[in-house]
Amino acid sequence: MKTHTSLSCGWLASARRCVSPHFNARPNNEVSLLVIHNISLPAGCFGLPHIDALFQGCLDLEADDSFSELNGLQVSAHFLIRRDGEIVQYVSCDDRAWHAGVSQFQGRENCNDFAIGIELEGTDFVAYTDAQYQQLTELTLEIMAQYPMINSTRIVGHCDIAPIRKTDPGESFDWRRYRDAIC
Repeated sequence: MKTHTSLSCGWLASARRCVSPHFNARPNNEVSLLVIHNISLPAGCFGLPHIDALFQGCLDLEADDSFSELNGLQVSAHFLIRRDGEIVQYVSCDDRAWHAGVSQFQGRENCNDFAIGIELEGTDFVAYTDAQYQQLTELTLEIMAQYPMINSTRIVGHCDIAPIRKTDPGESFDWRRYRDAIC
């Protein structure tokens, strides 16, 4: 399996860069957790520019009625993997993206402090594409090589670190397929 060009200063050279202002420095420079999410804007609609706009803080709230609830939201992830397999990067892995919100992993709160967030363009109930699994696998292996504190036991869904609030990546995500591919 080929891997992406190495991460340099936390940036994946092969990703399309779409820099977000919604990040800050990690308090301890620790990167030890990988969190898998899903997102679609509007919900269930794919291939639109709204995710980039949300993460860049310039979402047109008039573009869809559902966007009014996103007014003032400051959120980002490190990566997005679109349905066609395109990887978009918003924040350097060395910085803290704002993707996990109120969260806890193994008794530690504020997972953003030590986690990398990968969004998959999708929903809890629509199967992810082969291209997404392929890119997620390669990206994960690249991240694990660059940040050795992340191993297969330190890869979780958003639902695992914020179970009362979140359900993603959802029942449509094939954890067995993914874990078999990265081991």
